[in-house]
Amino acid sequence: MSLPPAAVSSARPTRLWATIGLVLGVFLAALEASVVATAMPSVIRDLGGQHLYALPFAVFLLTSTVSSPLWGRASDIFGRKRLYLAGVTIFLIGSALCGAAGSMAFLVAARALQGLGAGAIMPLTLTSVGEMYSLEERPKVQAFISSVWGVSALLGPLLGGVLAEHASWRWVFFVNLPFGIPAMLIVWKYLQETVQPKVGKVQIDWLGAFLFTLGSGLLVWGLSLSIWWQVGAGLLVILAAVLVELRHPAPLLPMKALAQRLPNVGLWNNLLGGAAYFGVIAYLPLYAQNVSGSATAGGLILTPMLLGWVLASILCTRTMKVLGLNRQAQIGFVILPVVFALMAVFAHAPLIVISILGFFVGTGMGFSMVSLLLAVQSASPRAELGATTSAMLFARQMGGALGTAGMGLLIGTAAISGGGEALIVGLQRAFILSVVLVAVGLALSLTLKNDKLAGRSAAPSGVGELDA
Repeated sequence: MSLPPAAVSSARPTRLWATIGLVLGVFLAALEASVVATAMPSVIRDLGGQHLYALPFAVFLLTSTVSSPLWGRASDIFGRKRLYLAGVTIFLIGSALCGAAGSMAFLVAARALQGLGAGAIMPLTLTSVGEMYSLEERPKVQAFISSVWGVSALLGPLLGGVLAEHASWRWVFFVNLPFGIPAMLIVWKYLQETVQPKVGKVQIDWLGAFLFTLGSGLLVWGLSLSIWWQVGAGLLVILAAVLVELRHPAPLLPMKALAQRLPNVGLWNNLLGGAAYFGVIAYLPLYAQNVSGSATAGGLILTPMLLGWVLASILCTRTMKVLGLNRQAQIGFVILPVVFALMAVFAHAPLIVISILGFFVGTGMGFSMVSLLLAVQSASPRAELGATTSAMLFARQMGGALGTAGMGLLIGTAAISGGGEALIVGLQRAFILSVVLVAVGLALSLTLKNDKLAGRSAAPSGVGELDA
């Protein structure tokens, strides 16, 4: 039954304000994903704890990744609005605690809390937008959300460098509060629930989520601090989580779908690409500050990588009907090992050289990650579309958490704290690890058959979700 014209007219301003509030939350989540890397060298100079350098990145990625599908499933039971407000509240409390941290251990714990809240923002925003707007209106809104995500991701590294250099690294976290509180108030006032909570009809895989979190946490912590029994224990717990997933009626990850070739390759390549890309991003600002002595330069060195990803994402959605999605993913994975190898060779070169190479790293990631996700979406039944999409993003972020910890182990605590030649040599080892990871990804991508029809079938799907 359609609404009367007067009701539709009065609903539009409410919907617009609700969207503005949701987009403010997306802006914060995207900013936080990139702003912290440039502030970390200033953080360890102030707080010490160089051996924990990787953990503020890794635990944020870990808790936001594991909690994201749980927030989505729980919102079917308790409603989108209250869960969104709860998530943003947790995120802001975590931000305030990060800014007030007096030690690296406290900062790591606060980042874990912050990531738990951040895990709610993107899935509940996209779900709420899907419920507020018609199918014809939705692509424009999702494209706007994607552009906000892209702009904030580009601004984040520069903002982090400027705040760390000219104010205090603490403002990297405190700056969330003046944006987050208005976002909460706007959503609280204007977002209207469009569906009734479905009490008792949705099963949540709490055990699988707990085991994934515990196993991944042990693995990340063990890699960061070279505690090998924890690494082994983490792998065993993750194996137990997979066994639980195989038996659960509503698993965190769609295990049966992921057993097929295309989703399986997509999962592993997101894991490998995420480990290589996010692992490098965590340490490049430290390298740039070591060379230039400027926190702002530490932020600027990440901008070309992010710009390359955004531009490649836009380009590959235009060329997928000509090249095919699988072929575009292969092109991305051809670019990545070549560029990471060049970064290892030219690690002693001026920062401008590393920045240019970083642009092509972002280009390779944009082509490969976007194309793989669209290919998996196009091959997935509609009933499993959300689950397989979440699984790809889950794997990428989890790879980022593990890659950050593993590369910190290769670089070494002494190099992180001392800088100089030791840091450059350590970063070369990290680049070489990235070459190995994406070379395996290339080999896996070559097992996919090219299918130009995939580009046509995937074209109407949610490109905005991918870019976000």
